[in-house]
Amino acid sequence: GCTVKYSGYLEHGDEPFCTNCYSKSPGLMKLGKDITLGGLEIGLLTMRKGEVARFVFTPDYAYGRQGCPPLIPPNATVMFEVEVLDFLDSDESDTFFGLTAEQQDTFPLQKVLKVADTEREFGNYLYRKRHFEGAKDRYKRAFSILSRSPSSEAEQCQIDASKLLVLLNLSLTYLKLERPAQALAYGEKALEIDQRNAKALFRCGQACLCMTEYEKARDFLVRAQHIQPFNHDINNELKKLASCYKDYMEKEKEMCCRMFASLNSSS
Repeated sequence: GCTVKYSGYLEHGDEPFCTNCYSKSPGLMKLGKDITLGGLEIGLLTMRKGEVARFVFTPDYAYGRQGCPPLIPPNATVMFEVEVLDFLDSDESDTFFGLTAEQQDTFPLQKVLKVADTEREFGNYLYRKRHFEGAKDRYKRAFSILSRSPSSEAEQCQIDASKLLVLLNLSLTYLKLERPAQALAYGEKALEIDQRNAKALFRCGQACLCMTEYEKARDFLVRAQHIQPFNHDINNELKKLASCYKDYMEKEKEMCCRMFASLNSSS
């Protein structure tokens, strides 16, 4: 899949007959599915992320003898200006998810790890676009295929390293979705793999703070601070916790005073 900005022009035209350059965030498109123009498919396969190119396509590589009335006349030569913003190779991933469960179990581990990494990259792409629900689904898909039993300690280490990245992504995404209980659960799963992971401790602290579980939040954040004492995000979260806890205690005190006042007046 790729994200591209493109504009298509007729041979001697100044105005594009098609473009997505007015869109702030073009969507991810698949070659052969969303992009079907023969020449454009071939051209994009020669490009890298960040590259800008100009292609001239003869009718055989564009709209053919018939053209595409009313915009494209018969036998039209067209020119496309293209910029590749992002590129994700999903061939291996598509192949894997097309297999049966039994076939997936026999898929070589290195290829499984590659598929999981591709799914995570798709999730990262969606996260950057602020499509958090879609990102969460991609991360979950990546996590689901990392549950196979390893045949050695070295394989377990590889699986755990891949799992840890996905779990941290899931924890962060659930925070963005305002579902802190799930964010905490995935953060704690990450800590089962690496108990000194500062990011995981930080995510758990954020989740607990969202749920007003101040003691637990403090425990996680202080542990994170011990590992990364100069991390601004962790230190700022501890300040935020102190402020929230102070407000909470003042409200508790105010409520107790009101209760005693009403008791005294009734007696």
